[in-house]
Amino acid sequence: MMSVTKRNIVITLTLVVAISALLWGRISPDKILHEEGKKQVVFLNTADSHGKGEHEHQGGSKLLAQRLKEGIPDLEVLIINGWPEDLSPLKNASTIVVYGDGGGDHFLGTHLRELDNILQKGTGLVMLHFALEIPKGEGGTYFQKWIGGYFETDWSVNPVWTADFQDLPRHSVTNGVKPFEVKDEWYYHMRFTNMMNGITPILQTLPPDSTLNREEGTHSNNKHVRKSVLTDRKPQVVAWAYDRPAGGRGFGFTGGHYHANWQDDNFRKIVLNAIVWTAKIKVPDDGIPSSTPDDAEIESLTKKI
Repeated sequence: MMSVTKRNIVITLTLVVAISALLWGRISPDKILHEEGKKQVVFLNTADSHGKGEHEHQGGSKLLAQRLKEGIPDLEVLIINGWPEDLSPLKNASTIVVYGDGGGDHFLGTHLRELDNILQKGTGLVMLHFALEIPKGEGGTYFQKWIGGYFETDWSVNPVWTADFQDLPRHSVTNGVKPFEVKDEWYYHMRFTNMMNGITPILQTLPPDSTLNREEGTHSNNKHVRKSVLTDRKPQVVAWAYDRPAGGRGFGFTGGHYHANWQDDNFRKIVLNAIVWTAKIKVPDDGIPSSTPDDAEIESLTKKI
């Protein structure tokens, strides 16, 4: 005959197994497989937009995620499309990478306070290209708090131009990066924190005057940017690292419009290094190693039209 103690143990184990089976159907495997104490990177992206080879948020996120795993095999990497109903992955994240459409209907616009609560524990944040644009006011204030700056209409501009980066600062994000030049839709004249406190410019250069040939407009030209570039001749910061006063790290990168640019080893390494740095992982002296994607891989990660 089974003793009362043994019978209770069997009943308890049976309940545990039953409850686990029920939960398995409700919780994503990514959440279940998260190992406490391991570093985790979470990508938040939106649907692709623009033409083929442009704003490839999903394909770009997949490529970066694959290269992170290639360089740091023990790193946990998760990709989520849009804002998740279950916030557990974000709460477990060491850093969050946002690569998606921004502007007036930015998908983070209705989740600012939720994300702020998550970031307050020191979680890193990386924002790429269009994700940097949010209306000024509450959204802009949060972006400055999280990453030090953002794209503000009637202040910042979004021309397509070839940026030449010859002078790179000494910083973990530039480890292993050599001078390079890339044609992209490099936003500039970003709205940074007062006196750029906490900000380290990573990529900066003086844009050619031709980038301000367009007519006056919310994204194209304004008197403030003309003074900065045409009159004052100030180099413009297009990628930066941010140390938050309250703890945590942020990174802004205005490139990323053209999917094929991930084939540039230095362009790609800057972003991979930044993701790792914001996760508070030591960046190797030579930067995060990653293989160069060939044309076939780039095509396979491009929207089908």
